[in-house]
Amino acid sequence: MKISASIYSNKQDNLEKIIEDLENNHMDMFHIDCKDDLSVFQDIDFIQSKSRIPLDVHIITSTPAPFFEEIRKRKIENLCFQHEDLPLKELPGNLNVGRLGIAITTETPIDIFEHYKNVCDYILIMATVPGESGGKFDKRNFKKIRDFQNRYPGKKIFVDGGVNGEVSFILRNMGVYSSVSGSYLFNSSSIGSALLSLKTREVESHFLVKDFMLKLEECPVILDKHINLKNVLQSIEKGKMGFTMVVSESGKMEGIVSNADIRKALLDNIEHMDLLDVRNYINRNPKAIDEEFTVKEMISYVKQQKIPLMYLPIKDSKGNAKGIITFMNLIKGEL
Repeated sequence: MKISASIYSNKQDNLEKIIEDLENNHMDMFHIDCKDDLSVFQDIDFIQSKSRIPLDVHIITSTPAPFFEEIRKRKIENLCFQHEDLPLKELPGNLNVGRLGIAITTETPIDIFEHYKNVCDYILIMATVPGESGGKFDKRNFKKIRDFQNRYPGKKIFVDGGVNGEVSFILRNMGVYSSVSGSYLFNSSSIGSALLSLKTREVESHFLVKDFMLKLEECPVILDKHINLKNVLQSIEKGKMGFTMVVSESGKMEGIVSNADIRKALLDNIEHMDLLDVRNYINRNPKAIDEEFTVKEMISYVKQQKIPLMYLPIKDSKGNAKGIITFMNLIKGEL
């Protein structure tokens, strides 16, 4: 996941010093917030004259036409407009930017992206109140991220607001492309240590697994009473995670069936397929964690395992299936 430094969050240093410090720490992108101020392009020109680090520009304006003209004169890698402030709720497709995006607040549904999908490459989710530095990440946005990924799998997700070490770990695990960091980055003892926390580790624990897991309705699940080879294969194929959860009618998690379990079942019964009973190949005791686990407890559990885990079923205190955590995006994001 890319980290984009919100340069205006640093109130102590001049722009040249900020750029130099971020360059020395190999920042991925510079995030520039603009609230209806055309003078921002002077800063953009200055930054581009001093650095080759890509820009990530976020414009809030109710009169976008003058900005369109200035944007076309430059090569800006990532640029988005705040949806709620646009009067006509539309963007031209000829702005000459690397990626064009639309930004929304937590209260705005992702449905609005349907209107922009033909011209926009990404969505920027404002996870705190726009313009308020140092706010807390609103956990409602975890579901918003999952919903957007399901509806627009070819589009990228940027997140701005409340990103600390723990939130950054969760966002990396969810497959977010870029997160903006301002106060967390510049208020740390050093930019380097803060960047390391944002990119490679978690340092606090305020969120629970249930806050960001895939909910049961989003997971590959099959009822125990419907177990047969065809239904299991269809559930695994539809879920695209390499396994399916097996759940009783009352909601209790009975186990999982993975691709590996199916291969073993086929090999064991290759000469007598009519005798194959998938129930005999359900993993009745899979590695799983409670939905009340904190991020830190989850990571500790994963580290204790002898083999790498690609996913974890989630249960409640009564053993009922609640969802799944998958680590596929985290692994891809670290490559």
